[in-house]
Amino acid sequence: MGKLELGQTLSGHKGRVWNAAWHPTGSILATCGEDKTIRIWQQEGSNRWVTKTILSDGHNRTIRSVAWSPCGQYLAAASFDATVSIWDKKSGQFECNATLEGHENEVKSVAWSVSGHLLSTCSRDKSVWVWEVSEEDDFDCAAVLNAHTQDVKKVVWHPREDVLASASYDNTVKLFKEDPADSDWICTATLASHSSTVWSLAFSSDGKRLASCSDDQTIKIWQSYAPGNEEGIATPDNEVVWKCVCTLSGFHTRSIYDLSWCHLSGLLASASGDDSIRVFQEAPGCDKNSPTFELAATEARAHAQDVNTVSWNPTQRGLLVSTSDDGDVKIWCFTE
Repeated sequence: MGKLELGQTLSGHKGRVWNAAWHPTGSILATCGEDKTIRIWQQEGSNRWVTKTILSDGHNRTIRSVAWSPCGQYLAAASFDATVSIWDKKSGQFECNATLEGHENEVKSVAWSVSGHLLSTCSRDKSVWVWEVSEEDDFDCAAVLNAHTQDVKKVVWHPREDVLASASYDNTVKLFKEDPADSDWICTATLASHSSTVWSLAFSSDGKRLASCSDDQTIKIWQSYAPGNEEGIATPDNEVVWKCVCTLSGFHTRSIYDLSWCHLSGLLASASGDDSIRVFQEAPGCDKNSPTFELAATEARAHAQDVNTVSWNPTQRGLLVSTSDDGDVKIWCFTE
């Protein structure tokens, strides 16, 4: 068994801290929360994080989600005020240079595609939006996707392709891509196995797997099968088929709110309403079509209240951030 060691507790937010996002360099962190602010933290030395900037004039309600663009030049923030703010530092300091409107109520999640040319948002209004980002930094709505029947909690992009996954209160995960024939965005798959709200999603580094977590206290691992796959699994309409190949249950006693799949180590971290963080690893030598994931570390009292976010640092192996209803942001180091 490995272990999670607490490196630092970052204090400053008032009320729940909903989300944290690492800058692509791994040396800057953005956090957001109930206090309507975004805090930008910077690494000083090997393991100390300090507040550099507080962005407080972008939203008038809770900020639920933040995301850095792949180039690291832009920060997007999604708020309960039904808007998304886009920040950049071109003037030398952070300024909000665009506000995206269109959702009817709370925006729950925001995510950039790997190319940086697309942005996705999702909302309590049951819709998923895809925005095209022009070279002039204009954001144009390319699609409004109404495939879900309930509140949409999370959007994440495939790490290598312009494929979008969303998680919803309707207990499903849906995948979308643009149809080259007519430039319309279409739903290519619906993953239905959870028995309650799907809170979050995470792709593996190659994008061939997707992990989902739910109010039903399980994590599910989905494996993709492309047309012509060696397993002989049928792919109707020549679309990639996703199958649930593993269910992790019995590790959390309340809702699992977030997942992060480390693209450096392959470790999968989970955050739960039972105040704990768990880290899983795939058992060596197991069958990829029916893998076994083992518990690699557990922190039973990671926070004093619900853990809302976990996210692995993109460049520093083993570094994990968590956020919580207790108002704290914590930096952890996983060691084997």
